[in-house]
Amino acid sequence: MKVILLQDVKSLGKKGEVVDVSDGYARNFILAKKLGVEANAKNMNDLKLQKANDERVAAKNLADAQAFSKELESKQVVVKLKTGEGGRTFGSVSSKEIAEAAKEQHDMDIDKKKIQLTDPIKNLGVYEVVVKLHPQVSAKLKVKVEEA
Repeated sequence: MKVILLQDVKSLGKKGEVVDVSDGYARNFILAKKLGVEANAKNMNDLKLQKANDERVAAKNLADAQAFSKELESKQVVVKLKTGEGGRTFGSVSSKEIAEAAKEQHDMDIDKKKIQLTDPIKNLGVYEVVVKLHPQVSAKLKVKVEEA
C-alpha cells in the first residue's frame, strides 16, 4: 500500500514522502497513529499543492532575508561600554546588547541567537559582526563600541 507521510517516521521516511509499506503496517500503525494517509488521487493532489505552496513561502522568505541583509549592511549600531584607566573595558559586548541597540537606534528586530560573535568584543572600535538571517543569507553589521 502506498502511503503519504504526514510526519517523519524513523527508518521509513520524512514528512511529505510517498512510501510503499505492507497493508497491515499501514492500517495498524501509520494510519492508526495518523502518521500518514493513503496515497489516493485526492491526497496526491493535496501533497502537490502543499509542496508548491511551501516552495512559494520559502522563496518569499529568502527574498525578504536578502532585502533585510542589504538594509543591515548599510547601518551602524553604536554600543556604549564602561572603560577604566588607559581605555581598558569592563566586560564585553554581548549579542543581546547588539540586538537591543539595533532595536533602539534603527527599529530593527534582530534575534540575538542569529548574531554570531566569533570572539567577544572587549575593546573600543568598529567591528563587523555576522548576522545569520537565513540558511543561505548572512549579513555583516557594523558595531561601533564607544566609551560610556
